[in-house]
Order: sequence, then structure tokens, then C-alpha cells
Amino acid sequence: MELWSQWWVWGILAAALVVGEVIVPAYVLLGFGVGAGIMALLLLIGLPISASLPILLVVYASVSVVSWLVLRRFMGVSRGQVKSIDYDIND
Repeated sequence: MELWSQWWVWGILAAALVVGEVIVPAYVLLGFGVGAGIMALLLLIGLPISASLPILLVVYASVSVVSWLVLRRFMGVSRGQVKSIDYDIND
């Protein structure tokens, strides 16, 4: 069995991406970490998506983009929210 079709590899990737999100707080890596976590769960329950690497990567990309968009919707900047600066620190 290939390494990329192991659930624990996706779990380690999910943990690394979530830790990376803590280090770089921009809500970019969190969606991909959630996607890797969902992939780990899908492989753990035994869904037949581990047939080949391209299939795994397409499913991972799809799940990651959807989770990133959902997180962006709930954790991102709201519409109309603009930061305006009225002073200059050099004055």
C-alpha cells in the first residue's frame, strides 16, 4: 500500500497545517488543514478513494477549497469593513 493512501499521513499533514496556521494567523492554512483532516477521516472509515494519487489529490483539493471558503465566510473580513488610518506615525 502506498504511503499517500494511509490515513495517518493525512492526519500528520492536517496537524502540521493547523500548527502552521497558529504560527501564520491568516486563515489560509486552516482550510487546507481541515481538508487534510477530512481526508484522514475518509481514509480511516474506508472509502474507496485511495485507488490512485490523482484521485486523492482531486478529492483533497475539492474538500480543502470548500472548507477554506466556508471558513472565509465565517471568519473572514465582513463586507463594508474597511480599516481607515487617519494619522501618520511620522507626524
